[in-house]
Amino acid sequence: MISASKFTHPSLFFLARNMDRHHYEIFTKFGDEGFLLHLDNARGFGRHSHDEMSILAPLIQCCIIKRSTLLRLRLLARPEYRLSDVMRDSLGRDPLKPILTEPHLQALDRRLEHVLRTVVRCVKRLGEAQVVVTDFVEASMGCNP
Repeated sequence: MISASKFTHPSLFFLARNMDRHHYEIFTKFGDEGFLLHLDNARGFGRHSHDEMSILAPLIQCCIIKRSTLLRLRLLARPEYRLSDVMRDSLGRDPLKPILTEPHLQALDRRLEHVLRTVVRCVKRLGEAQVVVTDFVEASMGCNP
């Protein structure tokens, strides 16, 4: 079975322009219950003026994203929860501030729009049921023992 995480993670790495995080190994020493092992060389955020679209290749080519990730990304694209504002607020409390410059924060919003546009194109081409993978169970009003 293919894990939707394999296709969802690149969307998040793209936001931070984390070039090395789209390299990973699938750890399967214990059989089918394997997991993704990401290799990171601390190369995140890079140049704010360049969006490395190759990081999105798994999403562009396979058109799969977890519903929970898509819902969160859509929320972070709304004006009241804009990703750059959330990050600015969170990082503003760090003793080493500024962690990210304003151009890097603005790049997050621009990259988020790239991800969401990619998902929209996938849904138009393949349909939402094939693109958006349900990865959680919504609570129901009743309980059937």
